Amino acid sequence: MAAELTAHDLIARHRPTLDQALEAIRTRAYWSPHPEHPKAYGENGSLDMAAGKAAFDALLGTRIDLGQPGTDDWVGGEVSPYGIELGVSYPHADIDVLLPAMRAGMRAWRDAGPELRAVVCLEILKRISDRTHEFAHAVMHTSGQAFMMAFQAGGPHAQDRGLEAVAYAYAEQARTPETAEWTKPQGKRDPHALTKQFTPVPRGVGLVIGCNTFPTWNGYPGLFASLATGNAVLVKPHPRAVLPLALTVRVAREVLAEAGFDPNLVALAAERPGEGIAKTLATRPEIRIIDYTGSTAFGDWLETNARQAQVYTEKAGVNTVIVESAADYRGMLANLAFSLSLYSGQMCTTPQNLLVPRDGITTDEGPKSYDEVVADLAKAVDGLLGDDARANALLGAIVNPDVKARLEAAAGLGEVALASREITNPEFPGAVVRTPVIVKLDGAKPDAEAAYMSECFGPVAFAVAVDSAGDAVELLRRTIREKGAMTVGAYTTDAEVEKAVREVCLEEAAQLSLNLTGGVYVNQTAAFSDFHGSGGNPAANAALCDGAFVANRFRVVEVRREA
Repeated sequence: MAAELTAHDLIARHRPTLDQALEAIRTRAYWSPHPEHPKAYGENGSLDMAAGKAAFDALLGTRIDLGQPGTDDWVGGEVSPYGIELGVSYPHADIDVLLPAMRAGMRAWRDAGPELRAVVCLEILKRISDRTHEFAHAVMHTSGQAFMMAFQAGGPHAQDRGLEAVAYAYAEQARTPETAEWTKPQGKRDPHALTKQFTPVPRGVGLVIGCNTFPTWNGYPGLFASLATGNAVLVKPHPRAVLPLALTVRVAREVLAEAGFDPNLVALAAERPGEGIAKTLATRPEIRIIDYTGSTAFGDWLETNARQAQVYTEKAGVNTVIVESAADYRGMLANLAFSLSLYSGQMCTTPQNLLVPRDGITTDEGPKSYDEVVADLAKAVDGLLGDDARANALLGAIVNPDVKARLEAAAGLGEVALASREITNPEFPGAVVRTPVIVKLDGAKPDAEAAYMSECFGPVAFAVAVDSAGDAVELLRRTIREKGAMTVGAYTTDAEVEKAVREVCLEEAAQLSLNLTGGVYVNQTAAFSDFHGSGGNPAANAALCDGAFVANRFRVVEVRREA
């Protein structure tokens, strides 16, 4: 059957967007082709809010048949953190059948070249973007994010990260010319003359191991980086968050087929309850690339045992904010309160440890003691979340029972400055919604160290009293070096303190935000401009997104002949 999407049409349609993305990663300026506002959708074939909700509702209780080879069962069982049983079932694959089928399409995909692969990926992203409202509900009801966050982070921001990966992948492949004429003078003799051809070749099958909290945002970079560099991609979703990635796989397969490629270049590996297929898949010889977001324990296992694959991990870290002084005390409190509350702290970038000198800080409102700073922050969080409707819109729902258990246990680790409270969601009575807890700890006490030197994922913050700004900087260094950090924040009006914090972050490879008081928060990163993680400390061995994230997903093979 002839391709419905020709190379000419795809390049004409998407090359301008690719060029803009390439310019954006060069300049690091703000740019996005994916609208953030829900009302921007509903024209040119995209689903508006009502149509997106209807499309999601129509998925409930259905079977998503992807037409994959090797389907031997149907699996499912997702329950929304908001209390709804999704009732969606997915194909369970016989891997011995599916993996050879995925490899079969790679030759034609390799030979398509970097530009055509890139614009096919952009067509996939465009079709996902047109269904952002549908995807938002799928993300919301698998991750527990509140709708607006699920819409933005699970929709345009995730699509931006996917496009960013495609841009980096294209740039790295295009760095080497397709052909070269090589002539080496030989004095009086005839020169040596060769014609050389250079082809980016894929490593093999990429495996994306999805996470529960941000299935698309964390899944798209690896998926599109591997696909754009010529690899087939097997997507293994988190068992609680299959739907958003199953929809992604379905769109990708449709586009690949319409463009004349084998749809089995992208496939889904859903699992039976308790099956735990990630370890089995990760050590298969066909799997040559792995992208993983999740616990440190399994990330370390992958890095140690998946020896045949290039492994890209985002694991756990202990994110720290130093509060040494403030030029805008109220702005600082408001910014921190929002950062601690957003999505109930269930972000890998949410601050956990707030290091405050025990003798207090200087501010534009005069000196503030450690106790005053902590009490004022507790009031700021309480004020932000005092209205239940606004609280539900910010907090979302607790994603799983482990987060709830950690939250409840944290109150016993020290003096509680702000107790967590339960909030009812009138629309979803089954949702578990909790406000953050703030616990005061003395940084000099060994029993407190066990708490603040471990990641406590969820709505938990530790206000750690330290002896001085210098001690805060050294504790920051030790925390990054030993535990890793996805983000670091600091508030200071002292140039020397700022210099010391910056130097620690440069030496320990951690991303730093200084004196944020407005509408940008330490736990948010913008595609095409901000690097998510650095790949240089224990929290992650890769950054989203840079050249290193894509360059080792392919190798360049040379064919040379005499001219």
